[in-house]
Amino acid sequence: MKVDVGSRVGPYELAAEIGAGGMGVVYRARDTRLGRDVANNERFGERFEREARAVAALNHPNICTLHDVGPDYLVMELVEGETLAEMLAQRPSSSPGLPFEETLRLARQIVSALEAAHEKGIVHRDLKPGNIKITADGRSKCSTSAWRSSTRVRQILPVAVTRTS
Repeated sequence: MKVDVGSRVGPYELAAEIGAGGMGVVYRARDTRLGRDVANNERFGERFEREARAVAALNHPNICTLHDVGPDYLVMELVEGETLAEMLAQRPSSSPGLPFEETLRLARQIVSALEAAHEKGIVHRDLKPGNIKITADGRSKCSTSAWRSSTRVRQILPVAVTRTS
């Protein structure tokens, strides 16, 4: 089922396409019941239902929140800001990457999100800079597009990050 900007999916009015990939099309949408903007992900099938159950189990400040699920859509928190990939692409070629302290701060947030998910037996199967949004206040948010329940989550050993030179 293809939906168009301007149409409704359940109680959500689709305002603009904001992303697309192997996991479906994501729209900026307006929740007509609660009067808020959300991200509406057009999905279908059994895999979608498994993902929705996995995401519903997550509650962490660095993971996008699931708001609603319908027969053919998933509605999540709309995170304003750019992706980590977009942020990195803006860096000058003479100084690629982010400053060490900022890298460490974001890495701690991302690892904290992954740790919380792993404690619930959930893994993110497509973790990459394009799936991490950075809010205006500098907080990272891992997208909900690829979380899956897994019976094979391994315990992660603590890692120390040190700066050399």
